[in-house]
Amino acid sequence: MPASKNSGPSKSESQRPLLATDDELLRPERDLWAEGFSAIAGVDEAGRGCLAGPVVAAAVILPRYVELPGVYDSKQLSDRERRELYRDLLAQKGIVFAWGIVGNEEIDEVNILNATHRAMRSAVKSLTRRPDVVLVDGLPVRDFIAPSRNLVGGDALSASIAAASILAKVKRDDLMIELDKHYPGYGFAGNKGYGTAKHLAALKTLGPCAVHRKTFHPVWEYVEGAPKQLELL
Repeated sequence: MPASKNSGPSKSESQRPLLATDDELLRPERDLWAEGFSAIAGVDEAGRGCLAGPVVAAAVILPRYVELPGVYDSKQLSDRERRELYRDLLAQKGIVFAWGIVGNEEIDEVNILNATHRAMRSAVKSLTRRPDVVLVDGLPVRDFIAPSRNLVGGDALSASIAAASILAKVKRDDLMIELDKHYPGYGFAGNKGYGTAKHLAALKTLGPCAVHRKTFHPVWEYVEGAPKQLELL
């Protein structure tokens, strides 16, 4: 794995061994390879529980032989570690990846569960290689372009899903950092749209902006005529 530009490997990188084909994190993939599947797409999302911004899904097909530090659930990594792995994943020879993004207005229209599934299906459909099977984090999702299997807690069990978790999280973080420039005052660059104390205080003072999810509590409290309902997360 190449070192970061103008610096050597970080401490976190050097302490994580390269992901090997016998790694426990590749067990779901090895089982599917043994069944005859070749292109295995891992899928995960980021931003489901936020009050603002889109939900972003990523789909990743890892090559059978990878040279990466151990790819873990993005929630267990620091921002620096995620971004290191993000760069390494995008540079990995043979990797295939894509994103699916559903914005806040569509989330309000169809609800967050349906929006999340739409983003996942869009990510898989956008892959330049058609997968033989899809591994999806969490509960089952219908209507992928290929057969699918779900893994509850899959971002800690499958390398493909863990990689998708990282790609989805960093992509969404960057989108929220950009939105912060257009909608200052809410702290999107820091809170990424989650309901932190500062975000809630700004929401109370400024009211919702164009990228807030108007059907989400407590956003709808500040929207005149908005439906008083709490979205399922």
